[in-house]
Amino acid sequence: MNTIIRWILLALLIIFIAWIVPGITVSNFISALLVVLVIGLINAFIKPFVEFIALPINFLTLGLFGLVINALLFILAGKIAPGFQVEGFWNALLGSVILSVLTPLINNLTVKKDK
Repeated sequence: MNTIIRWILLALLIIFIAWIVPGITVSNFISALLVVLVIGLINAFIKPFVEFIALPINFLTLGLFGLVINALLFILAGKIAPGFQVEGFWNALLGSVILSVLTPLINNLTVKKDK
């Protein structure tokens, strides 16, 4: 049940990001749910490979190139997910930073605490 709640909250976060960042659009809530699924699949399968390839550049930039990787993968999600568009690198960078900052908060809200 926590996974479904987390998925819905992340979809609402995607809609919030589209509302704040002018170059990002989401057509409806179903599209936002698909975006969350696509971003999850990208983070699981593509991101580790890209980060491994970019490890020397990331090391030289003290991790700042990781922001570029996140923005490019956010653009990729915009190309894959129907009803989700990302226009421009800077919009993708801002959207991915907001997503990266607020996702742990959502995860902390939905995790069961053992007492």
